[in-house]
Amino acid sequence: MSLQSPPLSGGVPAAQGLVAGSKLYRRANWALFCAGFSTFSLMYCAQPLLPIFSSYFGVSPAHSSFSVSLTTGLLALSILVVGANAQRLARKPLMAISLFVSAGLTLAAAAMPDWTHLLLLRALLGITLGGVPAVAMAYLAEEVHPDSLGLAMGLYVGGTAFGGMGGRVITGLFADFYSWRVAMAAIGIVGLIAAGLFVMLLPKSVRFVPSTTASFRSVCNSLTGHLRHSALLGLFAIAFLLMGGFVTVYNYAGYRLQAPPYDLGQATVGAIFTVYLVGIVASAWFGRLADRHGRIKMLTIGIALMLTGVLITLAHAVAWIVIGIAILTFGFFAAHAVASGTVGKLARGNKAQAASLYLLAYYLGSSVLGSVGGSIFSTAGWPGVAAMVSTALVGGLLICYRLAGAGADATSA
Repeated sequence: MSLQSPPLSGGVPAAQGLVAGSKLYRRANWALFCAGFSTFSLMYCAQPLLPIFSSYFGVSPAHSSFSVSLTTGLLALSILVVGANAQRLARKPLMAISLFVSAGLTLAAAAMPDWTHLLLLRALLGITLGGVPAVAMAYLAEEVHPDSLGLAMGLYVGGTAFGGMGGRVITGLFADFYSWRVAMAAIGIVGLIAAGLFVMLLPKSVRFVPSTTASFRSVCNSLTGHLRHSALLGLFAIAFLLMGGFVTVYNYAGYRLQAPPYDLGQATVGAIFTVYLVGIVASAWFGRLADRHGRIKMLTIGIALMLTGVLITLAHAVAWIVIGIAILTFGFFAAHAVASGTVGKLARGNKAQAASLYLLAYYLGSSVLGSVGGSIFSTAGWPGVAAMVSTALVGGLLICYRLAGAGADATSA
């Protein structure tokens, strides 16, 4: 009997994994790019529509933000549940079902007659979307050769950033020229196309071995271990604060810019979200800098950039507001790339579960602070929003200071 690993279609040995330059490696990268794009475009397509929802359904900015907050909040819980059972679930079928059902829910949401049913479908969307982020990175870690993993992860994160931008820009344009229903339906159709491409392109898992041995007690013990790790707890708190502040700015910038004295159109406000592209550059660049100069140091710089961007948005001129949002976006993706990578390096065992806890805090921040920011915007306007977000970011800087003092930098751990 030959002990040589069976080849994948394309001539790459299974034991070697997908390597850069191979046909299957390129297919996997494009498939996960489509998955990341679809997930984030479906999740955040409602964000530029918040002022329209307020007018159409007669709800406040805080209530309008529930169309985003419910999705991200339930996504956080869904990721935690799926992540805890990740070793039992087949990778490709789970992600494919998640993508198709989520796109279908978005199409259905576009036809909802009232605010309650729209929120219900956006809540269900958060649950169904959880199947992608919970296992996408696990698929790459299992199937891709370690020497080729960095680029593959970068392209997946790039797909999420591009999807976050694309969902906002597409809905902004369609809502301005047609209606919010047409805009949301367009995103649903794009999601179906992306899901189809994902199924066609992604190679089947050949290195994943399902496990049914993990007991409920072992899962709980692992969770407890992560929550007792002070450095990990600090990173989870940072994820909550940074994502919450970032989403709050994006949630209510549209309200500010569509009101007097700016009176910008929906398409123009949507176009501002193209600054999301700087996130693709920031995540890759700061990831490399963190390996060279220290993770906590680069995380601190990323948060400081976010704080600078928020303060700049207090200016009156539209140009300065856009520059501030761009700097905030650059700093957020820089900090997120460093923080999420540090979680994997500091976690002791079951790194997928640690990543799920990080994502839980990440999306809970989006849900909780994103909604609280609506109440603050209604009572204190943009200065109140800037003050709230700045306070969250100062909290993140203080946590970085404590992590540095405790020697939590993963480069020396």
